[in-house]
Amino acid sequence: MSQPTDVPVYEGSCQCGAVRFTARTGLEAPFQCNCSRCRRLNAVMHSVPEDDFTLLSGNETLSIYTFNSHTIAHQFCTQCGIQPFAAGSDREGNTIHVINVHCLKEPRYDKNAISHFNGADF
Repeated sequence: MSQPTDVPVYEGSCQCGAVRFTARTGLEAPFQCNCSRCRRLNAVMHSVPEDDFTLLSGNETLSIYTFNSHTIAHQFCTQCGIQPFAAGSDREGNTIHVINVHCLKEPRYDKNAISHFNGADF
């Protein structure tokens, strides 16, 4: 289900700018994950429904990495190596994009509101 129209639309990209996207979100629930990959990336993430995510450019530059249960497609730019987002499904089976908040242009969120997801045991 999409966000209301008054929710901000953020622009995001990898470091080199080859991969560009938009995400409609209020960034109300940022989180960090403790799985082996996310712990190393130290990313702050936020999930958005498929309808609120648009890949603008760079699909041909993206590569996918999966591990463990192979249910999350960690997508990274093959030019600069940055992972701006991942794709997967929520508990109801809906497609979501998990965006790396640090890849958004001027993200506005409460850093004290970052929750912790136990991905290590997922």
